[in-house]
Amino acid sequence: MLKDLSVAAVLPASDIARARDFYKDKLGLEPNNPEATDNLVYKCGNGTSFLLYSTPNAGSAKNTQMGWDSTDLDQDMADLRARGVVFEEYDFPGLKTENGVATLPDGERGAWFLDSEGNILSIATVPV
Repeated sequence: MLKDLSVAAVLPASDIARARDFYKDKLGLEPNNPEATDNLVYKCGNGTSFLLYSTPNAGSAKNTQMGWDSTDLDQDMADLRARGVVFEEYDFPGLKTENGVATLPDGERGAWFLDSEGNILSIATVPV
């Protein structure tokens, strides 16, 4: 039943105004509902979307909460860095980043960054 339905991410924000500024200034995204004050809906590629909602629980997850697929990770990272996005560095068993990028055994490459609310976001490319 669910396999044929669209899916969208939901992210917490403890300060919705600060989050709105981050997503606009750092990621170049504008909400689809600009008049909203307690939740923001963002549309992305291929009909996907995500919701930012106001809650004091933001930033408590220690895992990736949302990610974008990239066809040119290096260029997308350069563009984000130019806007002030800082990529995380990790050194865990099975995952080590170099200059913000991890290359997994299957060839997938990914990078992670935090939004203004402490949510862990990613951008990754999957080999074809």
